[in-house]
Amino acid sequence: MNKERRYERQIVLPEIGKKGQERISGASVLCVGAGGLGCPSLLYLTAAGVGRIGIIDFDTVDETNLQRQVLFTVDQIGQNKAEAAKERLSALNPEVDIQTYPEELTDQNAQTLFDNYDIIIDGTDNFVSKFLINDAAIKAGKPFIYGSILGFDGQLAVFNYEGGPCYRCLFPEAPKGHVPNCAEAGVIGAVAGMIGTAQAMEAIKIIVSHESLQPLSGKLWAVDMHSMESRLLSLPKNPDCPVCSKAKEDIALQYSSPVCGAIPEITAQQARSNKTALLIDVRETEEWDAEHIKGAQHIALSRLMQGYTPDLPTDCKIILYCQKGKRGQQAAQLLKEHGYLNISNMAGGYEAWCTCA
Repeated sequence: MNKERRYERQIVLPEIGKKGQERISGASVLCVGAGGLGCPSLLYLTAAGVGRIGIIDFDTVDETNLQRQVLFTVDQIGQNKAEAAKERLSALNPEVDIQTYPEELTDQNAQTLFDNYDIIIDGTDNFVSKFLINDAAIKAGKPFIYGSILGFDGQLAVFNYEGGPCYRCLFPEAPKGHVPNCAEAGVIGAVAGMIGTAQAMEAIKIIVSHESLQPLSGKLWAVDMHSMESRLLSLPKNPDCPVCSKAKEDIALQYSSPVCGAIPEITAQQARSNKTALLIDVRETEEWDAEHIKGAQHIALSRLMQGYTPDLPTDCKIILYCQKGKRGQQAAQLLKEHGYLNISNMAGGYEAWCTCA
C-alpha cells in the first residue's frame, strides 16, 4: 500500500503534512469501550493511520447495538465487541496494529494498559468507569478524551492535558441518585457518531501538535442536537481536586463494577424450584396483560426509572424477570439503590421460563 497516496488528503493539509502523518503513524491510542462512542472514534483513527490502537471491551454485540454502533453487522451478533471491532477495522486499514482486550477495565488492569498507550479515549456510559479512566490516566500521565451522550445531547472535553484540569475537577464525585444510561433513556445513533468522531479529532490534534490545533483542554463542548445549539464552557483546574492535586504515587485506584453482571443471575429452572421467592415481572403493562407467570407481581421497569419506590418485603428472596433478561438486570440495579439487596435476575426472562416448563 502506498502510504502517501492513502493519506494524501490529510497530508496536503498544512497543519498535518508529512511530519504530522509520521506522528500519527507513530502514535498509540487506547479506546475504552467499543460502543456508540468507540465505534466512530475507532473508525476515523484507523482510517487516519494511527499506528497502534487498543480496544478494551468485555461486552458482546447485541441487536439493539446496531442502531448506533456502526462498526458491527448482523452476523457479528454475539461476538465480543473488541474482537468484532478489530475484524472490521483490520479490513479498513490492515497496516494499523490493533490490540484487543476482551475484558472489563478495572483498578487491577487499568494502570498496566494505560502505561502502554499515548492517549486514552473514553467510550463508557457510567460515572464509575469515567472516574477510573480519569484517575488511571493521571497516574500514567496520559491525556483522557471524554465523551458523553444521552438522547439528543452530547458533551466533549480533553482532561489531564499539559497541566489542564481533570474530570474530577468537573465532577468530584458521582451525582446522587440514579443517572440513566443510553439503554434506559435512549439515544439517537447520529449523536453518538458526532461525539465519537469529535473524540477522534481531538486525539489527532493532540498527536499532530500543530500550533493552530487547540485541543479542548480546560473546556467543555456541549451540544443539543434538537436545535444544534452548542456551548463552549470554561473548565478551571481545581487546586483542591481530590485527585489531580495529589502526587501520582498517592492516587489510589478504586473501582466497583457497574456492569449488570454485578446482580446475581439464576436460571429459570432455579426460579421454578424456589417456592418462597417473590417473582416480579418488570415488563410493560401490555406484555404483562398478554401473559405472565402465575403468582408474580407486576412492577414495570419504566415506573422504576421514573422514580417509583415499591414497598417490597425484605424477608424473602426477590427474583426479577422480563422477556429475555436485560430489563430485569436494569430493574435490579434500581431496586438495589433503594436498599433491596436479596435480589436476583432470571436469566433468559419469561422466554426461558416457558421453555423449561
